Amino acid sequence: MKKLPHWSLETIYPGIESEEFNNDLAALAPLAKEVEGLLQGDLVELLEKYQHLLETGITLGAYTYANLSVDTGNEAYLRGFSRVEEATLELQRIHILFIKTLAERQEELTPLIGEGGELHQFRFVIEELIDQQRHTMSEAEEALAADLNRSGSDAFSRLQEAISSQATNELNGERKTVIELRSLAFDRDRAVRAAAFEKELEVFEEHATAFAYALNGVKGATISLGKRRGYSSPLEESLKQARISEEVLNLLIGTIEENLPHFRRYLKAKAHALGIEKLAFYDLFAPLGEEGRSYSFEEGRSIIVDLFTKFHPPMGEFADRAFEKNWIDSEPREGKVGGAYCTSFPLRKETRILANWDNSYNSVRTVAHELGHAYHDYITSKLPYLLNQYPMTLAETASIFSELLIFEGALQDSSDQERILLIEEFLQDSTQTCVDILSRFYFEKEFFERRKEGDLTPSQISAIMIDAQKRSYGDGLDSEALHPYMWAVKGHYYRSSLSFYNFPYAFGLLFGLGVYHLGKGEDNFAKRYDELLLYSGQNSGEKVAASASLDITKKEFWQGSMAIVKQYVDEFCHLVGYEEEN
Repeated sequence: MKKLPHWSLETIYPGIESEEFNNDLAALAPLAKEVEGLLQGDLVELLEKYQHLLETGITLGAYTYANLSVDTGNEAYLRGFSRVEEATLELQRIHILFIKTLAERQEELTPLIGEGGELHQFRFVIEELIDQQRHTMSEAEEALAADLNRSGSDAFSRLQEAISSQATNELNGERKTVIELRSLAFDRDRAVRAAAFEKELEVFEEHATAFAYALNGVKGATISLGKRRGYSSPLEESLKQARISEEVLNLLIGTIEENLPHFRRYLKAKAHALGIEKLAFYDLFAPLGEEGRSYSFEEGRSIIVDLFTKFHPPMGEFADRAFEKNWIDSEPREGKVGGAYCTSFPLRKETRILANWDNSYNSVRTVAHELGHAYHDYITSKLPYLLNQYPMTLAETASIFSELLIFEGALQDSSDQERILLIEEFLQDSTQTCVDILSRFYFEKEFFERRKEGDLTPSQISAIMIDAQKRSYGDGLDSEALHPYMWAVKGHYYRSSLSFYNFPYAFGLLFGLGVYHLGKGEDNFAKRYDELLLYSGQNSGEKVAASASLDITKKEFWQGSMAIVKQYVDEFCHLVGYEEEN
């Protein structure tokens, strides 16, 4: 059997202790000083140097994390990561000074960002940074907040991470971590899933007080700092980060709510296929039928490159180059993190993908998803750094699109049994991204409201979570078998800089589906697709969508995306022989 490839990072830096790496790391402080010295100088040069500083810091950080993520116990990598983390702290201070300068020099900037001005292309980004400055405290207050954050909200976040990764419980005479217990949600035996779920809940119940203090601490700090920075609510700050209006968010949430009956029909059909009366929370990821076909890494490569090429030859060429140049680290091994991600190195205009190949269809789909991100970064790398920083709402566009190419390609040659497995996997993911995300949105909104009045107890927090799950899943799940501690499971609740780290995923899925649907009905869509990706970091979500003739301010767009999900719910119900009783 051919060995699965490890990525090659030599074109980024020859090594973590190389002269090139050390030179760039040593250059950060002088670069920061140079930017600071230009604050009252030429604005075009200031913008250029500031972007170079960011590119250097981001490249160093991405490189050290990439090394560490495939060998987490390596002391040299840990040292390198810490050195970069410490060196890039100065970038936060420079950023505050930079946006303060933009705000103070608006009169000089106006002709530069106006029609025909030298910085016209940067208009939206510069106006966004000036708005960000309006929501910034004084330099001294921001420095203090950043310093206190390390021993406050960040420490609470690390506490949640540490307990979640280290806490154990006994199952069938063996000690298992929470991560191991949660992985049993994918077991074929329902008794195993149920037992693991109960043991998982016991762990979270045991540590509920610590989790509650941590969550109260993080969200309390977010509320306090948000007020100081002039935000009306944590949601307002999140919407600005997402670059969409509250009206668009309300349309998105409203569309998901209207379509909940279709998701619940899928959940009931899955229960029918599993031969049980109603799904419990621990059945959401239960596999159906026999294991699907096996794919070698080379087969996966061939499928991805072929399907990408059929849609758009340059996209296929890019994917082939990523495989050929060993940009994908695919072998699972000790010391390597789980999951998958795509990272970019702006100084080199290259990307790398981490995956854990297990010969399943999911592996093919995951690598295609990450290659979608990589292609998006490749397209935007042609632009100056500040123009290629697209928001999380649009970050999933290319990855979802790429997944759908693989999904529909796999469906073409599938038997009925294979179709059931493929469609179920698509619907399982869509349910997580719409229904579960909706429950997280409900939870976080209510928690913030209640937290304004003071700390909440573990039982109060769990009650909010159960209520949110009941509202979202409805009669699709057994209301007596929900997960009261999902607020302790999900680490994103404990990140002070990322409130409402939920709705952008739902936006990403439905926007990606909308783009895919548009592409299927248009012969020359590939060129427009590239233009959409290129523009994704240069304006608001509404205007980026409009550039591709998509109107996300209209309910019809979101319903059109949901129609694709409904189509597969209908087919899944038919294939498993489920008919809903009236």
